[in-house]
Amino acid sequence: MPDNLPDASPGISLILVDDHPVVRNGLRGMFEAVPGFTVLGEASNGVEAVELAADLDPDVILMDLRMPGGGGLDAITELTRRGIRSKVLVLTTWDTDTDTLPAIEAGATGYLLKDAPQDDLFNAVRQAAEGRTVLSPAVASRLVTAVRTPAPSPLAARERQVLELVAKGTPNRDIARELFISEATVKTHLSHIFTKLGVTDRAAAVAKGYEQGILGR
Repeated sequence: MPDNLPDASPGISLILVDDHPVVRNGLRGMFEAVPGFTVLGEASNGVEAVELAADLDPDVILMDLRMPGGGGLDAITELTRRGIRSKVLVLTTWDTDTDTLPAIEAGATGYLLKDAPQDDLFNAVRQAAEGRTVLSPAVASRLVTAVRTPAPSPLAARERQVLELVAKGTPNRDIARELFISEATVKTHLSHIFTKLGVTDRAAAVAKGYEQGILGR
């Protein structure tokens, strides 16, 4: 092939997922006007998005979150479960903790707000296609705060006290004496602790307690 022929590569392929046709049309117009992007299709909800992604194999999925008929979070979870290679870039108006953190945890590569400048959106799609994490400044700040803030303990105060004594090797009889409760109550607390931590014995409960930051605070 002669060197002076133009590159026939379609560039980065996308599908657009939003329940508002006007938004999808606007995004399509933006991306089709810029070399290096190809819009393969559109979906109006998360269920359609998963099937479209499976059929068209796009590089990037621009995904809204709150959509009737199937939200973006469920779609991201299903895409991850199926092992679909497409990178998901969330594009939404919502930046609350209940939206951002679950989306990232479910497998989204990036998270942008719809008021992002056009060039930022193009760059975000390019980075997402390369597998790089892309976050709007507001979302990045929320994630940093979430990482720095210890997760609340799943155990009640008394259960935590029992676990702390178990970690010290204290037998049930002495735990009962120290906390002024009966041994039967200690056993009940231990049962609840095992259930909440997903373990079956004292040693595993202690290990899980340290792992989750319940012990050693």
